Amino acid sequence: MSQSQADATAEPAKSSGSSLTKNAIGVFGICFFVIAAAAPIAGMTGLVPSILVIGNGAAAPGTFLVAGLIFALFSVGYAAMSNHVVHTGAFFAYIGRGLGIRWGVSSAFVTVMSYCLVQTAVYGYLGAILAGTFPSSVPWWAWSLIAVALVQVLGLLHVEFGAKLLGLLLVLEVGSMVLTAIAVFARGGGPDGIDMGASFSPSAIMNGAPGIAFAFAFAGFIGFEATAIYGEESRNPRRTVPRATYLAVGIITGLFAVVSFGMVSGIGHAHVADETLRLTTVDNVPLADPSQVLFHIADVYVGSWLPELMKWLLISSAFACVLAFHNSATRYFFAMGRAQLLPQAFGRANGRGVPANASFLQTAVAVLVIAAFALLGLDPVINLFYWFAITAIVALTFVQAIVSIAVIVYFRRTGEDSRTWNVLIAPALSLVAMIWILYLLLSRFGLISGTAGTSLAAWHMSATGWALALSPLIVFVAAMLYSTITAKRRPSDEMLREFVS
Repeated sequence: MSQSQADATAEPAKSSGSSLTKNAIGVFGICFFVIAAAAPIAGMTGLVPSILVIGNGAAAPGTFLVAGLIFALFSVGYAAMSNHVVHTGAFFAYIGRGLGIRWGVSSAFVTVMSYCLVQTAVYGYLGAILAGTFPSSVPWWAWSLIAVALVQVLGLLHVEFGAKLLGLLLVLEVGSMVLTAIAVFARGGGPDGIDMGASFSPSAIMNGAPGIAFAFAFAGFIGFEATAIYGEESRNPRRTVPRATYLAVGIITGLFAVVSFGMVSGIGHAHVADETLRLTTVDNVPLADPSQVLFHIADVYVGSWLPELMKWLLISSAFACVLAFHNSATRYFFAMGRAQLLPQAFGRANGRGVPANASFLQTAVAVLVIAAFALLGLDPVINLFYWFAITAIVALTFVQAIVSIAVIVYFRRTGEDSRTWNVLIAPALSLVAMIWILYLLLSRFGLISGTAGTSLAAWHMSATGWALALSPLIVFVAAMLYSTITAKRRPSDEMLREFVS
């Protein structure tokens, strides 16, 4: 039997101390976590209608396709790096190897901040959905805290169990959306038929407000980079992580492009914005209930039973998302504790190879945020969800730009990979793309985060908007100072020996 076959068939190896369970998860298990983080049905019910109305209209499918190609470009250098660095810290390990400990430490704090932000954002969204689904005196924050408790229980179980649970939920979720798209295509589309050019031609994609469209489209890929986080727990990580990365990006891209094309075709590309506004307007508020677009199409082309099922799948999708980001943030806290960037207790795994202390830390963060928003009387969707979700996307894009630089520097210094496309051209193009994404996100931050007030002008934001938009940079600089001070105290960087080894 070959070594790769042995790795693939190996039983999960339990460990304790500073190691996670080995051979616990494969390519598809990792993909389930990553795709769950993207929350496909939540994206279809939230992102797509926004693009149809205030973005580039019927070209939403082409926008997702271009966004997917950009992230596939980033994945080239990311996958090359994963062949040489296997570390649950992923981003901060890659950046640390390429640009040095201080850069790695700074990116670690920004990354874990982004995971905590997006998880708590979705907790708010999930709480609001449950409060609306089960009308009672139970407030949104109570539902959110119930979800936190359930996620904590699952977070203490073996990672393979979580992957299987997410896999089951995702099969149902993705199946319902694909069924809707197939039904639309089988009937030749809606009033305007099926028009590839209206959705995928370059002129259509650049029509309207493409910057806003791409800002929303990029949000659909949040969390795809988490493939490398599970490297230490995967079977044959040097093969598993690259495969999982490419597969996850491909599935997310194909799903968003195909299903959104089905939505556009079902409504009719010629008047997609007007019809979307009609379906989503509640009490004269446009886009107040964006889920009605997908639900309406499913009702018309499949049957009334499907949108009823989708309503429950939307809840399971949000739950799967918070579970996926809980695991991501937990493993970052674990890696940072193991490297002594946080108290060492967070860098220890229990007898089952689960980072239990880090899991409790992540839960504590979520509880504190939910409690704060509840006490301040802030809205779980308008405030918690939109504020934190867009901030998390900005933070991750910022770190991904640094990763692209780190990949180039690392391989030019070490010469461990001589493939020019993989370690130079693709990362350089990815860097340019990430800078462009950052520009689009920041220039429309006030609009898509809801902090622009009544103005739609670019760069116009309230003080809250500016604080949120600049927070990734503030955290990065503060962490850089922290790392510098630590390095002066310990010139040999002994505390990070494991991190850079």
